[in-house]
Amino acid sequence: MEAVKLTYPDGERRLTALDEVSLTVAAGELAAVVGPSGSGKSTLLAVAATLLRPDSGRVVVAGADTAEMSAGERTALRRERIGIVFQQPNLLPSLTAVEQLLVVEHLRGGNVRAARARAAGLLESVGLDAGRRRRRPHELSGGERQRVNIARALFAGPSVLLVDEPTSALDHERGARIVDLLAEVTRTHGTATVLVTHDRGLLGRADRVLSMRDGRLD
Repeated sequence: MEAVKLTYPDGERRLTALDEVSLTVAAGELAAVVGPSGSGKSTLLAVAATLLRPDSGRVVVAGADTAEMSAGERTALRRERIGIVFQQPNLLPSLTAVEQLLVVEHLRGGNVRAARARAAGLLESVGLDAGRRRRRPHELSGGERQRVNIARALFAGPSVLLVDEPTSALDHERGARIVDLLAEVTRTHGTATVLVTHDRGLLGRADRVLSMRDGRLD
């Protein structure tokens, strides 16, 4: 993104959420963003994911400038090129770990049966063995649910991976394993990954660390 500015109404005035923010992340790079609550970190991810349109500036994803895209084109871009790992996994309670990924293929209009082996392989790559892959969310630990969340985000082969506080519900040891995994999949899959985290003890795993305050990125 380049010189992105985003404001929102607050009574009779407008507050600035992002103030001329520029950020470029290369394929295979893990960039961590830290900052106090309310500094604009989640807004940054929402704009990068094309969920929010900025007042000004450019958001380019995998070489595509999103400024002139229609809502439908941005939805297609998110589905095919952007993986999002939310703070809470938000897994569907009735589906097994493998089925969490297969529903993504169904929504893309793909061949669900043909995608099953790929889903199993991706879950194996994030550390879920065959037995755990057949379990539903309530039968998995918090760290295992987050691994499913990451695999689901990677399933479409995205160019960009956006990760919002993935360790907030985990203790430090399990959180460290999740960030180690994110660093590994960033390099293995060649994604441009932006990780928002509050845990400064995990920043050594990132290729680059940026600080956000009052809507500005340093």
